Amino acid sequence: MRTRQAIALLALVGFFVALYLWLHQIGVGGELKCGTGGCETVQASRWSQQFGIPVAFYGVVGYAAILAVALVSLQPAWLERRGPTLLIAALATGGVLFSAWLTYLELFVIHAICRWCVTSAVIIAAIWIVALYALRTTHHAPPVRTPAPRTGP
Repeated sequence: MRTRQAIALLALVGFFVALYLWLHQIGVGGELKCGTGGCETVQASRWSQQFGIPVAFYGVVGYAAILAVALVSLQPAWLERRGPTLLIAALATGGVLFSAWLTYLELFVIHAICRWCVTSAVIIAAIWIVALYALRTTHHAPPVRTPAPRTGP
C-alpha cells in the first residue's frame, strides 16, 4: 500500500509539472521560470509538439492516468490485486521511454536543457522504479475461493 501511495504522490507532482509546461505552451501560463534559458529554447523547438499536440499535454494525460490507477488501487477491494501495479508499471515504462527520447533530443539535437523537463523525467523514472519494486516485493494472496454450497441431504 505504501508504494501505491508514493506513486500517487509522485504522479500528482508530475501532473502539476506537466500542467505548468502545457499551460505555458498554449499561452496561458506566462513566462517559464527556469533560470537557464534552456526551457524557452526547448519549448520553442520543433520537438515541443508531436502530432500537433504539445509534448507536455502527453505528460498531463500520462500522470493523470497513473494517478487515477494509483488512487483506485488504494481502495480496499483492490489492495491485494497485482493488476493495478502491473498497469502502473506499464504506463511508467512508456513514460520513461518517452522521457529518455525527449532527453536525448534536448542533449544532442536541441542542445539545451529544460529543468522542468528533467524534473518530469526524474519523477516518471521514480514512479517506474517504485512500481517495479512493488511488483518484485509484494506477495499478493491468492484469491479466496469459497466452496460451493451443498445441495441435497
